[in-house]
Amino acid sequence: MASDAKGYWQLDVPALPTGATYLYRLEDSTGHFEEWPDPASRSQPHGVHGPSQTVDLASFAWTDQAWQGFDLASAVIYELHVGTYTPEGTFDGVIAHLDDLAQLGVTVIEIMPVAQFPGARNWGYDGVYLYAPQDSYGGAAGLQRLVDAAHRRGLAVVLDVVYNHLGPEGNYLGKFGRYFTKRYTTPWGEALNFDGRDSGPVRDFFIANALYWLEHYHLDGLRLDAIDGIRDFGAHHVLAELKEAVKELAQRTGKPKILIGESDLNDSKVLAPRECGGFALDAQWSDDFHHALHTLLTGESTGYYADFGSVEHLAQTLRQGWFYDGKYSVFRRRKHGNSPKGFSPEHFVVCIQNHDQTGNRVRGDRLSTLVDAESLKLAAGVVLLSPFVPMLFMGEEYGETAPFVYFTSHEDAGLIEAVRKGRREEAIRFGWKHELHDPQSEATFHVVRLRHELKNTSPHRELRELYQRLLALRREYGLGHAAQQDVVAYEAAKILVVRRETDRASLCMVFHFGEKPASFALPLPAGDWRIVLDSSLQDAEPLELRSRGAAPRNDEPVTLGLSPRSFLVLENPRERANS
Repeated sequence: MASDAKGYWQLDVPALPTGATYLYRLEDSTGHFEEWPDPASRSQPHGVHGPSQTVDLASFAWTDQAWQGFDLASAVIYELHVGTYTPEGTFDGVIAHLDDLAQLGVTVIEIMPVAQFPGARNWGYDGVYLYAPQDSYGGAAGLQRLVDAAHRRGLAVVLDVVYNHLGPEGNYLGKFGRYFTKRYTTPWGEALNFDGRDSGPVRDFFIANALYWLEHYHLDGLRLDAIDGIRDFGAHHVLAELKEAVKELAQRTGKPKILIGESDLNDSKVLAPRECGGFALDAQWSDDFHHALHTLLTGESTGYYADFGSVEHLAQTLRQGWFYDGKYSVFRRRKHGNSPKGFSPEHFVVCIQNHDQTGNRVRGDRLSTLVDAESLKLAAGVVLLSPFVPMLFMGEEYGETAPFVYFTSHEDAGLIEAVRKGRREEAIRFGWKHELHDPQSEATFHVVRLRHELKNTSPHRELRELYQRLLALRREYGLGHAAQQDVVAYEAAKILVVRRETDRASLCMVFHFGEKPASFALPLPAGDWRIVLDSSLQDAEPLELRSRGAAPRNDEPVTLGLSPRSFLVLENPRERANS
């Protein structure tokens, strides 16, 4: 191989057949030669330690030419793990469920990381070949088939990518250049070198990876994992540079491409435009939304949940995107965050469950095993009727009870034991004394798999019907586009009232977090109000307000009888309000 002016080594091999395997032979400082897979490999059919393989990505016959992409304001995201979502554990296995997701009201599937990782079982955050879709999932062709099939059904596809670290096993990237730095540390080890000497090619490697996924696999966006772990103190942050490159790709292809960041810093710089010193990402996760809602439903108060627990925490988050905007955090013992005001609701992705908030619990327990059925309905109402971009975690819509615990299939014995020890120590910190699922055991992996047959049995069927109804209401009223809202917390009564103005109607949503029936005097403007959804009855047909209280006249309060852990959606149709 010959080195060019920029320091890249190259070799052109004419007529190399698709499927050919190869390795790089590198000379170390002592003059010895070692062979390593390609860190930019497109396929690793023999695992992370085996040879790389050439792939013909251009030969796939795409059928999504008419696909126009999606906008965040109308999006409903569904996060899934390819390996556990179906018994097959493959991209093709997911395709069989796309019609069901579209019927539910989902518009975007978000796939947890698929970059090649050790073995066949992993969450995906231990990936080491960022350009190679996991071979046990179906490889490059399988991912292309999935995206093409999703677009045919009107579903967008977002991929979770990890640019803050690489997994330890099979990570040979450092053999090829100054890709890592000891100047910073992360929770996962050495930081990537995004701002030090020779960092230009490192930045190029990761930005090219993002463009690769978006262009060659027709993906509609990327979810960027733990961006607070990306250490870059240069004047032009790598995420801002990434956003600029993605914007250019979108303009060239005529298809919108979305970047969603995950960060727990509550820093509006993630969303701020470049000219204001920001990264200009399209959206970011709001942890405060999850924590505020979770504490109201479960009463948990350990760890970061100590910062939440009141209805006002949730109310203020609904008003602006997150709660901690410079306020003092008891958990962090310092002030946390800055103001998110000025950013429209589609800049915030919210949920009550996701892979982290479920999987990082000691037992991996889902909300369905922590609270009762009425609380699950209440949680769904708050998330899906919010002004933000809602995200569901696979199986949530029917109350899946299988845990989502951490699992691996490493080959390195030392690493296997280190992972086991780490999980045990974490359990001790949380006071859990019982036996844990062994991350390395294949039995653990089988425990985690979804049981789709549950959705056809009671009470799972009824919960899924509620999710479907809520998503239909969100779509019919255009709740992602309804900018005007008024949020009031009634702390003593544990009631949250949200008023929204839409093109179709005035809406009033009453969320009751109390555990006993309550009588509540709801102030309402005069009008022809009716109940369009009562979670305690789950009627699809509108109910006249007189059936639950007096009809409002002259702005007098309406007294409502509220069931424990329930919510109501009231409507005053626009044409009637204006008549």
